[in-house]
Amino acid sequence: MAGGAEIKAAAAPNVNGKAEICNGNFGPTAIQLEPLPPVVSEHLAEKKTREIVLGRNVHTTCHSITEPDVNDEQTGDKEAQMAGVLARYRKNLLERTKHHLGYPYNLDFEYGALAQLQHFSINNLGDPFIESNYGVHSRQFEVGVLDWFARLWEIEENKYWGYITNCGTEGNLHGILVGREVFPDGILYASRESHYSVFKAARMYRMECEKVDTLISGEIDCSDLRVKLLANKDKPAILNVNIGTTVKGAVDDLDHVIQTLEECGFSHDRFYIHCDGALFGLMMPFVKRAPKVSFKKPIGSVSVSGHKFVGCPMPCGVQITRMEHVNVLSSNVEYLASRDATIMGSRNGHAPIFLWYTLNRKGYKGFQKDVQKCLRNAHYLKDRLHEAGISAMLNELSSTVVFERPRDEEFTRRWQLACQGNIAHVVVMPNVTIEKLDFFLNELVEKRSTWYEGHVQALCIAAEIGKDNCYCALHKK
Repeated sequence: MAGGAEIKAAAAPNVNGKAEICNGNFGPTAIQLEPLPPVVSEHLAEKKTREIVLGRNVHTTCHSITEPDVNDEQTGDKEAQMAGVLARYRKNLLERTKHHLGYPYNLDFEYGALAQLQHFSINNLGDPFIESNYGVHSRQFEVGVLDWFARLWEIEENKYWGYITNCGTEGNLHGILVGREVFPDGILYASRESHYSVFKAARMYRMECEKVDTLISGEIDCSDLRVKLLANKDKPAILNVNIGTTVKGAVDDLDHVIQTLEECGFSHDRFYIHCDGALFGLMMPFVKRAPKVSFKKPIGSVSVSGHKFVGCPMPCGVQITRMEHVNVLSSNVEYLASRDATIMGSRNGHAPIFLWYTLNRKGYKGFQKDVQKCLRNAHYLKDRLHEAGISAMLNELSSTVVFERPRDEEFTRRWQLACQGNIAHVVVMPNVTIEKLDFFLNELVEKRSTWYEGHVQALCIAAEIGKDNCYCALHKK
């Protein structure tokens, strides 16, 4: 990042041309001033995993279905009983939302104006660009959203194809499927810290998959990628590039990945790149020095989640690929009077309307402000953790703060923290305020004082976040 008031770590020397993990204070000038054009690791010595027991909790708290009484006079009692269940459920949602920090969902939204549409069964089955026989759809909203993202990622309207998915995983499944169809004998390459859906795709499609090592930041290690590419030069390469990893929020250097492919002898017609931008795909355009995701580069597809940074009450996502690529897996369906090129058949027709509504309300400048707020608050959290003597890391381009895993599972569940091995993280989203972070920090510090009483020492997590960010007894400054 450039400018004196920006993140101080930007002035620190780079290692092998890569930015150091940011340790300074956040400055507003770290944000791009103008909107874009209109257009855990397997090497852990000790793994601590939470036991997952099938049937635990849910069957003891589930709301069972009871048959209506034959006597119509009892209908009022039935309605009152169901209303009570829903009222208690709403109260629970309010409480759990208040203590939500570990998962990347933007809970700051208001869609009251769209309540009038909940009475309709809106289904966007088939190709979003071809109207089917089913008339209760929202394709006009869906294509408007797709055009907005096409401009963001710099591809002409007549050169792209895409659709609103049901979640981020579906975006990855589709992007990798397109890559597999373009290169049936291709090998999938993905960093070890890629989202689990990437490796699910490899299993589903029976693809040969190479897991690539990562740097301490969580970013793909291009030196290891080079070794694996050279060992398989006879087969095309299908790559998953992370625009923000799941646990550490690390952003793979797209330009370095492309350069590595080219230096290994892979011409542009022998590789396919899918960019998984689930959370940070919509944040990176507004951060200086962030790797730019653009179809002007030799990439094949990009996906983001709609319920994450955008903020949507139901899971959804956006998948964009090149028109020339999607044609290899498309087929006409007479029953629909449309074309099939998606993963799912029926698709939520409400989701495009919610996305359209938010994009219209916020626009580029609105997202720019949200990004600035998230990065500022993430640096605040990381600095406060360090001040309290707690090991913590924040990648330069991220709002995901990684820190030592709490020793109390009840505390972890209360704050809905995502954990892996010896680390946990907080994802700072637009709805996360300084007040909420202070509430969390004060409770964490208070609880932590009881976890490490006497001679009990905090775990060393230097292997996960780097020794400069580890505040254990060995590395404490």
